[in-house]
Amino acid sequence: MVIKDKTKMKDKLIKNINQILKELGVKNPKVNFDVPTHIEMGDYSTNVAMVYAKQLGRKPIELAKEITTHLEVELPSVEIEVVLPGFINFFFDKDYFGDIVKTIISEKNNFGKSHFLKGQEIMVEFTDPNPFKEFHIGHLMSNSIGESISRVLEFQGAKIKRANWQGDVGIHIAKAVWGMFHSPLSEDDKSTIGKSVVYLGRCYALGESQYEEDENVKKEIEEINNKVYERNDLEINQKYDWGRKISLDYFETIYKKLGTKFDYYFFESKEGVLGKKIVEEYLKKGVFEESEGAVVFRGEKYGLHTRVFINSKGIPTYEAKELGLNREKFNVEPKLNQSIIITGNEINEYFKVLLQVISLIFPEIGQKTKHLSHGMLRLPEGKMSSRTGSVISVESLITKIQEKVLEKMEDRKMEKEERNSISEIITIGALKYSILKQTIGKDIIFDFDKSISFEGDSGPYLQYACVRAKSILQKSAMSKMPFDISQKTGMLGVSKMPFDMGVLGEWQTTDLERLLERFPDVVKRAGEEYSPSYITTHLIELAGEFNSFYASHKIIDEKDETSPYRLALTQAFVFVMTSGLNLLGIKVPEQM
Repeated sequence: MVIKDKTKMKDKLIKNINQILKELGVKNPKVNFDVPTHIEMGDYSTNVAMVYAKQLGRKPIELAKEITTHLEVELPSVEIEVVLPGFINFFFDKDYFGDIVKTIISEKNNFGKSHFLKGQEIMVEFTDPNPFKEFHIGHLMSNSIGESISRVLEFQGAKIKRANWQGDVGIHIAKAVWGMFHSPLSEDDKSTIGKSVVYLGRCYALGESQYEEDENVKKEIEEINNKVYERNDLEINQKYDWGRKISLDYFETIYKKLGTKFDYYFFESKEGVLGKKIVEEYLKKGVFEESEGAVVFRGEKYGLHTRVFINSKGIPTYEAKELGLNREKFNVEPKLNQSIIITGNEINEYFKVLLQVISLIFPEIGQKTKHLSHGMLRLPEGKMSSRTGSVISVESLITKIQEKVLEKMEDRKMEKEERNSISEIITIGALKYSILKQTIGKDIIFDFDKSISFEGDSGPYLQYACVRAKSILQKSAMSKMPFDISQKTGMLGVSKMPFDMGVLGEWQTTDLERLLERFPDVVKRAGEEYSPSYITTHLIELAGEFNSFYASHKIIDEKDETSPYRLALTQAFVFVMTSGLNLLGIKVPEQM
């Protein structure tokens, strides 16, 4: 088997081993390549001999040797070894990795992009803040995870629709509107969107406290809740409409900072109507039952618990609204292959009931719906508090972190506007990385100092490594190095390949090249398991290897014939790091 494109060598090996196993009598073999923990065990390894030895009545080590005999004949340029109890290890040569570097440079930020999910249409629902309430750190968790998963799946060929589900009706709205009646809106409150949002938060906090303390106020708020649904009170409508618009406009400013643009906005005021009709229809069909004036779903027969879908006052609960939402998703996008919902894990039990109901009413939608839950983002005790004292707003958290970033940037010579822009990019990067580096589902204790460190396990560390590499490329553009350099971007051009493998002589392949080569596999796994943490882990290793490479190699050296290759490695690193950070929703500033 002659391989002209060495970058496809791994795929060809897998295909070749698969064919060998079939010829030996294995039906439908599955061949996987793993990355060994230690480099002395190879660039890749497979355990297929141990998997299929019993089926063929062979010893694993003997089967492994037979497989390699065929491979060694066909692929003399690949070093292959067999080790007990039956692993087959592969060592690729420098030509292979050199071709990988060339491929990265030619594909730029598209290296690792695939068609694994081509033809798949997926809706990802995430963030889901409620108007009249604060955009808190739980929403930040959902947004960071949802946006990253959306980007990873898009990178693998899926057509993604981003959806946002917002509670624009409900008792929380009534509490805020009641507060608006008892806390008049001043001219100063209306002067900026930020001040208007603070006013709404103040009104909600007032309504929330009085609802719990005063039975008469509770009745007033419940009456407002009914009127908000019915839209039959002009004064209530005016306050509601103003507050709803202010909230939604404010959320857009946060989405812009976080780098998210939604395709669909679903609202409880609309989908709740559909949800109530669905519940009423399936009440007649026996899925639900009446109980003390309400309509409930008895989950006990499915090992779950009972939940109310229409309350005793005839108002659809959140559960019923969710039924309308999930039906409407497939109404607006009938070709959806999958619907992914991202929420905090505190409502896992609720979602088990909801998905059971969806599966009974809409079996196809139930099969296509996946719930992903994340843990909580917590701050060190006493560090910060919100204006209500109960939740931490994203705005206050961003402001606090950005202040610390600006302190670290005091000695940087740049204009105030540029300093603020860069500090915001670093701040958002620090926040997103802190969230995405954890396995989804685990709680996170946010550490302010570690999150903004330019060294170690942090977003700014990755950004800084990329900025440093880009500065090297910019310096090479000003040197007398005979390479095609773009003066505009400082990037190596692709119209003329910047190095020739023939001049590498005794060059020894580095772990930097190996990590660059593995990037597509990491992205694929992150998509398969809906886990961006694989990318964060890989990028941290990659940045560490680049820093080691930078420390041990003089990259720009006009007298060294391998300098072009070192520059090419640097360029490849920039492309992969930029691409990886983009999949996390993190930007790279021009300088730090």
